[in-house]
This record gives sequence, structure tokens and C-alpha cells, in this order.
Amino acid sequence: MIKTVLVGFGFSANTFHLPFLKAIDTFEVSGVVSSRPEEVQGELPGATVYASLEEALQSDATLYVITTPSHLHKEMIVDCLKAGKDVLVEKPAFLTTEEGYELMELEAKSRGIVNVYQNRRYDGDFLTIKSLLDSNELGDWKVVESRFDRFRPNVRDRWRENAGPGAGILFDLGSHLIDQTLALFGKPDKIQADVMIQREGGQSDDGFYVTFYYGEKRVYLRSNPFIAGETPRFEVHGTKGSFMKFGLDPQEEALKQGKLASDVLETGILSTDEVETIQVEKGSYFKYYEQLAESYQTRQPIISLKDATLTTHLIELARQSSETGQVMSVD
Repeated sequence: MIKTVLVGFGFSANTFHLPFLKAIDTFEVSGVVSSRPEEVQGELPGATVYASLEEALQSDATLYVITTPSHLHKEMIVDCLKAGKDVLVEKPAFLTTEEGYELMELEAKSRGIVNVYQNRRYDGDFLTIKSLLDSNELGDWKVVESRFDRFRPNVRDRWRENAGPGAGILFDLGSHLIDQTLALFGKPDKIQADVMIQREGGQSDDGFYVTFYYGEKRVYLRSNPFIAGETPRFEVHGTKGSFMKFGLDPQEEALKQGKLASDVLETGILSTDEVETIQVEKGSYFKYYEQLAESYQTRQPIISLKDATLTTHLIELARQSSETGQVMSVD
């Protein structure tokens, strides 16, 4: 049994983490760090509510799930590792590559290990593309486009959209798209980016267009808040054919409705010798949490601080490219 403390009790904790922590017998949510004890007790009547992480670290829990705003992550990870605790931290795990290296050094000296929550590696469309690439069904890939568009033309008053460290869509959605790309193709040679604020009253970036160079191959990562119609979520083009998929993985929407999994069957368009509609693999955030439980037994993170450091490095390079108009080499 992995005694677990939730650090924060907002949307992320309640939507993406608590349902699986409650459903998988390996975990026991013994405590929550929150300023809203009544809300916690209503959902977790047996859990201890802590006013601070410092207080919670005195407990016998071994895993701390950090779901607070991004700029708080690094110091909270430091506190957990110094206390010898294991960590699961929401993306982005930290805000600079310097913080990433510091945390890796501390982790190496600690009894604790850190996993980063990159659930989009468990989306059905991503798993389908990985399978198509592994089987060489599309041949040698040449162009990939990954988009996470939404229609949100009005700025909302929340930390992700306000000015401040860790805010902006490049950290938020960009972390997902970059991590997926690195999981498929590894580190690119070069990067070019346009990171923008387009909404009236916008205080942090709300759109981006990032190009990764892999020799003659290209990956295009995009997000924009003014896309009202449906656009392809993924396009993959190779020497034997193409695959195109519309719409977001349905798991998040299912979780919002209180379901652990979606019963929606997704499809994509596979164009090789003929054009056919194929069923997309079923994604599973549940599987992520099952593997997470195993990782704390084997002491091997499934998505590590090293992975997160490379993602953060590429976000930094994207911002530099956007500011200077230059193509940046990835060292």
C-alpha cells in the first residue's frame, strides 16, 4: 500500500489524480494539503487535511502528488526529496533547465524518486501513431503535425492566463505536445518558433507555432485559441502513406463526467494503397497509474526529471527563437 498525500485540491487533483488513486488498491489517499478542509472531508472523509506541505511531510505517507500552480513545483519537489519522499508532479515539473539539473542532482542523493505527470503519452491517438511508426506502415516518416487548438477568444482570470512565472499556453499545452514528440522521435537538431499573445487583454502567451528539425524531417506543433472549427489533432506523412486524426482523446471529458474511462470509439484516416477509416487504439490513463505504482516498487521513474528537463530546455529555446527570429540549435 502506497500512502499518498495530494498537494492541492483543485481541478487537476480532482479530475486527473484522485479518481485513479481511489480506484487502484495500491494507493491510499491518507492526506491532502488544502485550504478548504470542508471540501476535502466531503470527498475524502478519512483523510487528514494539512495546512502546509511542511506539516504533511511529517506524516508516514511515502508519495506526494503535487498539483499546485507550476511556479510552486520546484521548491515543493525539493522539500519532498529532502524528506526522502517520492513525488508525482504535474507538468510542467519546473520552469527552467537549471531547476531541472538541480532537482536531478538532489534526487540522486535522496531516498525519493520523481515521476512527471505526462498523461498524453497514454492518449489513444498517440498510441496509434506510435504503433503505425513502429510497424513501418507509413514508411519513413517525413512530416508530422500535432495541434491542440481551442476556441477560447476571451481571457479568463486564472493563474495559467495571468502574467507570471509558469503561465501561458506554451508551458500548459506545449509541454504535452513537446513531450509526445520527444517520446516518438527523441531530441531534434534545431528548433524554430513563433510564440504569441493574440487575445485582447492577454497577459501570457496564448498561441504558438513550433517547428522541430530532424535532418530533412519536420514536426510542427501548434496551438491557437481562435479555432472554432475542427482541425486535425494529428497528421503523420511518410514515404508509404499518411494518417490523420481529428478530435481530442475523449478520456479527459469522461473524467469530467466522473468516469474512469471513455466508451467513445475514435477513428482516424489511413491513406496508403487505399484510403480507409481505422479504429484508434483505446487510450488509458488508468494504465499510467498502474505503471506508476510499479515504478515506486522498482524505483525507476516512467517519465523522469531528465525527460522533463529536455522538455523545459526546448520551451526555453522556443521562446528565444520567437524573440530573436532565429533558428536555434539544440545542444
